[in-house]
Formats: sequence, structure tokens, C-alpha cells
Amino acid sequence: MKKGYVYVMTNKKFGTLYIGVTSDLIKRIWEHKEKNTEGFTKKYNLNRLVYYEIHENIESAIYREKQMKEWNRNWKLRQIIDFNPEWKDLYDDIIG
Repeated sequence: MKKGYVYVMTNKKFGTLYIGVTSDLIKRIWEHKEKNTEGFTKKYNLNRLVYYEIHENIESAIYREKQMKEWNRNWKLRQIIDFNPEWKDLYDDIIG
């Protein structure tokens, strides 16, 4: 079964946040970075992957994404800071 991923994109430290879900994290982040699709991340130039979670299947990732979208901004910021204190772009880490 395919894994699922929840991820957070931003444009700068403490900047605008976008929470998404995918079954192919590398491909999806590349699409955001290349601005291949119209939408929120393209409009606000959200090109830095600062947080992600790996789930056993896409259904649990979708459930988690919905939870995260309901939580307040401070909680989201705390998750990012705990996972990635420097707010570095994690894309290079995931592509190897």
C-alpha cells in the first residue's frame, strides 16, 4: 500500500503556511517549486518545504491534514519549530 504524506510549505520563516497531502512527496513538492499548478502556493510563492509527516496510507494522511488545518497558527508554528528549528528547506534532504 502507498504511503501518505502531510507537508507544510512556506515562503519564509514565520511566513504564510500551506498544509497539503500527497502520496508522492518528492513529485508534489517539485510541482510547488516549479509553480506547475495554479493555486495558493503559486499565488503566495510558497516554495520551501519546512515540515512533513509520513503515514502508512493516504487515508491516515488525509485525516491528519484535516486535523492540522483546524488547529491554530501557534500550534502549527510549534510543530514546525520542533521538527525544523532552522526553517530550512527540506526538499534537498528528501531527494537524497
